Amino acid sequence: MLSLSEVLAARARIAPYVHETPVLVCQGLDRLLGKRLFLKGEHLQKTGSFKARGAMNAALLLKGARGLLALSSGNHAQGVAYAGRVLGLPVLVVMPEEASPLKKEAARAYGAQVVDRGVRYENREEVARLLQEETGFALIHPYDDPRVMAGQGTVGLELLAQAPFLEAVLVPVGGGGLASGVATVFKALSPTTRVLGVEPEGADDAKRSLEEGRIVRLAQAPRTRADGVRTLALGSLTFPVLKERLDGVLTVSEEAILEAERLLFTRTKQVVEPTGALPLAAVLEHGKRLPEVLGLVLSGGNRDFLP
Repeated sequence: MLSLSEVLAARARIAPYVHETPVLVCQGLDRLLGKRLFLKGEHLQKTGSFKARGAMNAALLLKGARGLLALSSGNHAQGVAYAGRVLGLPVLVVMPEEASPLKKEAARAYGAQVVDRGVRYENREEVARLLQEETGFALIHPYDDPRVMAGQGTVGLELLAQAPFLEAVLVPVGGGGLASGVATVFKALSPTTRVLGVEPEGADDAKRSLEEGRIVRLAQAPRTRADGVRTLALGSLTFPVLKERLDGVLTVSEEAILEAERLLFTRTKQVVEPTGALPLAAVLEHGKRLPEVLGLVLSGGNRDFLP
């Protein structure tokens, strides 16, 4: 089970390589929604998402690695590619053919080789396993790795220091690495603060998993504009953390995600990708059920310039 001490150690380890991202506020948005919102700007992080934290922490803990290997829909690929560049290691990233072209090019720009031919969300773990056997590279899993989970938890440490009065924190949930890390921090240091995951209605495996008390695996990748949470299931390591420490999962419609992106751009002038807009989408659709003072983790800003 992930511990606070692991997150604290990760913070010290990765500090030279990542940004302490700001917390943004917008009075106009607060008035519109009747809340006090504190937006944790992980879209302004190195590589454009929180993923740089976990990837960097995992990479720094490796010894004698010949290279780094990742499987990703995009943001984790960039995080691992960045870590490889920092450490001077070659990087292979396995990405689905249908993944964002922008995110593929960004991973290449950091020096990674992208493997995508014939890769689907459903088979990418098997492709990565075969490549690991072939190359001997060290695999950094996008979420089911305690080193990655600890790195993502540093988002929670920063947010708690920047806004110590939050009644609830809303976090996107895909495989559960970010939510696990943030929930671990808040339940240890601010246990009265609720930590809620957010996922699209069509990708509600986390919600169903927590309700049923077992990992629910989707038969195929869900169709959602929030490509960062198109995972098939929670991880075997993230699930028990979320089961113990997460206060619930909210699901949101595709229309709410799009409207949240629009509001973030028009009201705060921030470009946030669909996955990063999930927490605000939850405020739009579930605001009456939520407390007044909320922290929203805007997880990334690597958005294709498409509707």
